[in-house]
Amino acid sequence: MRLVTILMPSLNEEDSISQTIREIPVNKLRRQGWDCELLVVDGGSRDKTVQIAEEQGARVMRSKRGYGRQYLAGFGKARGEIIVTADSDNSYPMNEIPRLVKMLDEKRLDFISTNRFSGIEDGSMRYLNWIGNKALTLAVNFLFDLRLNDSQSGMWVFRKKLLEKLNLKSSGMPLSQEIKIEAFLKS
Repeated sequence: MRLVTILMPSLNEEDSISQTIREIPVNKLRRQGWDCELLVVDGGSRDKTVQIAEEQGARVMRSKRGYGRQYLAGFGKARGEIIVTADSDNSYPMNEIPRLVKMLDEKRLDFISTNRFSGIEDGSMRYLNWIGNKALTLAVNFLFDLRLNDSQSGMWVFRKKLLEKLNLKSSGMPLSQEIKIEAFLKS
């Protein structure tokens, strides 16, 4: 069987990480021919996040704190030929993973970035955050001639071999934009 790594950064997510992991459709992925590796990269949680993730079957590695730093550490340890990223706070539709992996594989794509705004419910994002996200996406699209719908999305599906072409450096939240810019310009 082929292997997909589901990579999630975490920091004090004891209230949501169990639900997030349970929503990963592992059996559906297996029926599609994919074995799953769940890799949680913890940035120094002081609650039960690590214990809960391990109890749910995740391989947990520790990293220095920082969204980008945690992803970069995880990319180096991911075993799957495809990597799927998502936050540990149950904010992304984990049930979409099989469809996205299948799309990447069948269409021979290198990178997919999801769009949080396509199914957003009223009131689920503060208005100022929504405006800020839209402004950042507009700026990224203009500056780099891209056509992203959500430059801040933290759910990506990509081939691990793509990482060899990327020059990722951000240790913080800007990694979310950096990986998209790099991926779409270099793939």
